[in-house]
Amino acid sequence: MTADSGDVRTLKAVHGVRPVEPDPPTDVALAAELRASRSKDELLRMAAEHTFRDGPDDARMRRIVCRALARDCGHGLSIGRAVVMKHPETFQIGDGVFIGDQVCLQGRFDGRFVIGNRVWIGPQCYFDARDLVIGDFVGWGPGAKVLGSEHTGVPLDVPIIQTDLEVRPVRVGDWADIGVNAVLLPGVTIGRGAIVGAGAIVTHDVEPFSVVAGVPATFLKWRSGYEPGRGTT
Repeated sequence: MTADSGDVRTLKAVHGVRPVEPDPPTDVALAAELRASRSKDELLRMAAEHTFRDGPDDARMRRIVCRALARDCGHGLSIGRAVVMKHPETFQIGDGVFIGDQVCLQGRFDGRFVIGNRVWIGPQCYFDARDLVIGDFVGWGPGAKVLGSEHTGVPLDVPIIQTDLEVRPVRVGDWADIGVNAVLLPGVTIGRGAIVGAGAIVTHDVEPFSVVAGVPATFLKWRSGYEPGRGTT
């Protein structure tokens, strides 16, 4: 049944247009002090103390400890409860990033994970972040996942889990939107401004400003106002 136009409400965007407030200098200084004086294990234990709590100071400490751990971290980071970060020393996080509750960010000691400016990540997402770059102003729906590695399955005479692991880069262009429970498979590139529908399984590259959906994801249409070869209007 199609909803009447009277049932649809159009609301102004919030996260994507909200100004990014610089972190207080005292917080930046504390993060620098912790980075210099505490080991990685000590910082992770400190983060764990605030992981499940939602008191007035817990969100602030999650942000400060992440700044101390990460390779680079911008201003205005918001980290929800029960967020898991593995190898955060390989993370580069831009300004104004939101990370929802129960997100798992799985890096690798020799990997690279970049989150651009003003990215919004919904709750319960999973990131195989061994070679992953997410551009600016990307929306990542709740429960969406990205896989950046898979076992070769060769040879046949051993369990698959014992075969070599291939890490393939995944790239998500600026302005892209990844739908609820979508999955990006290893090696794919999502073009600038593309939309990946809810529940889609992306096995191939997605063209800029296109809309894809389904299992496996297939092209549905170009976004309104876009003409291939001429760009946006």
